[in-house]
Amino acid sequence: MTPKIITTLKTYTRDEFSADLFAGVTVALVALPLSIAIAIASGAVPAVGFVTAIVAGFLISALGGSRVQIGGPTGAFIVVVAGVITTHGYGGLVTATFLAGIILIIAGLLRAGQLVRHVPEAVINGFTIGIGVIIGTSQLPDFFGFTGAFPADFLEKIPALFAALPQLNPASLMTGVVTVVLIILLRRAFPRLPGLIVAVALTSAIVAFFDLPVETIRSRFGELPRSLPAPHLPEMSFATLRELLPSALVIAFLAGVESLLSAMVADRMIGGKHRSNAELMAQGWANIGSSLFGGLPATGAIARTATNVRAGGKTPVAGIVHALTLLAIMMLAAPLAGYLALPALSGLLLLTAWNMSEPHRWGEYARGRRSDLVLLLVTLILTVVTDLTVAIGTGIALGLAMRLSRRGVDDPEWTPRDK
Repeated sequence: MTPKIITTLKTYTRDEFSADLFAGVTVALVALPLSIAIAIASGAVPAVGFVTAIVAGFLISALGGSRVQIGGPTGAFIVVVAGVITTHGYGGLVTATFLAGIILIIAGLLRAGQLVRHVPEAVINGFTIGIGVIIGTSQLPDFFGFTGAFPADFLEKIPALFAALPQLNPASLMTGVVTVVLIILLRRAFPRLPGLIVAVALTSAIVAFFDLPVETIRSRFGELPRSLPAPHLPEMSFATLRELLPSALVIAFLAGVESLLSAMVADRMIGGKHRSNAELMAQGWANIGSSLFGGLPATGAIARTATNVRAGGKTPVAGIVHALTLLAIMMLAAPLAGYLALPALSGLLLLTAWNMSEPHRWGEYARGRRSDLVLLLVTLILTVVTDLTVAIGTGIALGLAMRLSRRGVDDPEWTPRDK
């Protein structure tokens, strides 16, 4: 369970540092708008996304079992985080994140890193698509410039969104659409450059320059802080721990699964091999660290890890540079981040939700084993209309039952794709 950074630094070279430096700064510029957007979508203030990317991003790279893993808040957590905040308040979320960190450390000590391979792929695909659906619908109010509160429940939210269409703000809609188009064009034209921040910054600058009637981070949430908050322990009473344990288990499961899937994607991209139990331990310490600073749950981020590899990242130093770059931005340029337009961030998350669902694989799912398709659809529907606890529990139980029913029939090998 030795962290990768210890072994990679033994033969570290100046050329590798140059590559890590460029990749770390590049990933930081991608992580900045994503972390803020994920925090807002989760029902938290933008600053906690910043804090999570810095603290958890640093610990995941410093202690993790992958050479190129980049950690921070991810879209997969939006649904569960929003639910915990609604039910238990933000303090409850911080406590649940702390507990999840302890659970992940125990899982690492018990060498549970290989167990992710036993989670049926159809379950992972189903709840990933379901999360994408929920994230996408949650971003529509800001994307269209609607005002007022909307129901959290998916089945109630859809008619409420249709009822709000007369409120549509053309300036907000154009800001969001132009941001999405720019991100797609920049990714295709300059795949190694941080097109996300360029697109969001450009459309936000247009909003500010022409004084368009579009909400920004500053207008809704006020100024972003210019330093990390002082660390402190969350509330740890027995009654609170018992109440939050189910949420902590879901957070730990999501963090463990997504981080190990991300590490597997990274292995495929660089031809390496991660240390799964060290990775779980790192996720545990990262979530404890994030909670001590009042941050969100964190895990390895597949898209940011892939960006790191494409930008030339070689070792965990790139992830550390990414965290330190974000800290420097917080200290030196936080007021500028307050001008980011909310429809631009919503457009970014809408595109993230679409990519999470992997539409290029839908035909593959439809042509696959019928029982796997049913399992995917059941998990997807339960994720959207109930909650992740029910969806994951039911999906895994059904998946294991299906696997037992076809003993003697080999399951196809699979590897997760870059989301």
